[in-house]
Amino acid sequence: MNRFIAPILLVMMLPACGLQPLYSGGSKGAVAATLGTISVVAIEGKNGWLMRNALNDRLGTQNNVSTQFRLVVTLDDRISGFGVRADDTVTRERRTLRARYQLISTATGETVLAATAGSDAGIDVVSSEYATIAGENSALENLTQKVADQIVTRLSIYARGE
Repeated sequence: MNRFIAPILLVMMLPACGLQPLYSGGSKGAVAATLGTISVVAIEGKNGWLMRNALNDRLGTQNNVSTQFRLVVTLDDRISGFGVRADDTVTRERRTLRARYQLISTATGETVLAATAGSDAGIDVVSSEYATIAGENSALENLTQKVADQIVTRLSIYARGE
């Protein structure tokens, strides 16, 4: 009998904890409406193109909605070797993608949010140069998705509190 009472009590206490869904209201909710008014400024380079596309996909920016915010992103993309054999050849690389971003109000020009996001991935260096380059590109694509998720999550938290 006690096995059934404990879960019921926990479920009853859940609303008292103050947790609320971030995206309540779906596409018509406050968070989605705010995210839809963010314009992502062009970002330099291949990694910038990937990042801007990933952010635009997640933000759901609509063409017919007036822009209330500009998102300015600066990327730092590095590849460093850290696995070294006795003959000084690299066997493993780490690709690190860091993004510094600012959310700027278009009405006032004021920076309302400034933060960083980042992630890294390991890459095996193999005898085929093509395979190594393909691995580096795949790592960049995956890192871009992860960092874009982090940025949009932080923007959503900001939009929820606005």
